[in-house]
Amino acid sequence: MKLEADDLLLEGLAHGFFTRQGGVSEGIYAGLNIGLGSDDNRENVLENRKRVADSFGVDAARLVSPYQIHSPDVITLDGPFTDGADRKADALVTAARGLVLGVATADCGPVLFADPEAGVVGAAHSGWKGAVTGVLQNTVAAMEALGARKANITAVLGPTISQKAYEVGPEFRDRFVDDDPASVRFFVLSEKPGHHMFDLPAFITSRLETLGLKTVADMGLCTYADEDRFFSYRRTTHRREPDYGRQISAIAIL
Repeated sequence: MKLEADDLLLEGLAHGFFTRQGGVSEGIYAGLNIGLGSDDNRENVLENRKRVADSFGVDAARLVSPYQIHSPDVITLDGPFTDGADRKADALVTAARGLVLGVATADCGPVLFADPEAGVVGAAHSGWKGAVTGVLQNTVAAMEALGARKANITAVLGPTISQKAYEVGPEFRDRFVDDDPASVRFFVLSEKPGHHMFDLPAFITSRLETLGLKTVADMGLCTYADEDRFFSYRRTTHRREPDYGRQISAIAIL
């Protein structure tokens, strides 16, 4: 149910890149769908989220996740969201113990951050749009505001759609190359004329590597290719299914 990155097996911290396995959802959501925004049975989703919280040894209310909007926005928390709080963001950071930060994904990149010396953690949802507009940089800046230091921060990219499964049109590639000609390295020709395959994991990690962090790592897991373990928005789209589940990646200070 939970995958761990060696680089995040740090004293005083707990984390997990959760798969779709081990949950109660059925049908196209089969398994551990934690997507509150999906059309899955809400009771099933809440039970799945409880199971994630249980794995950290906390109450379900202490598993927090944002209302993701593909933005560069980050929220700093010292406890669970209060009723009526604005949850719209794509990353969370905290220095509070026992608060589990989680982001939902189904092809986009989940990035978990930790500075164990300062006792500060973060979780970011990074698709291409978030990476371009600064969600990763903003997450690190928010951690620094809590006392973290870039030189002590480890960042790990979890299950993400791979280049082999991410075909894009010419206007998509042009947007990147016009902004930065060096971005051409993230694209290779596809079999479809005028189209390319985009390397989202490499793009995300390249952005992280510019920040001067202690460690940047990629687990190298493809959500599209591994249906047994991961939900995938693009796979669902190709099959013309009506909806899709989401997996969660989470981190906490013990």
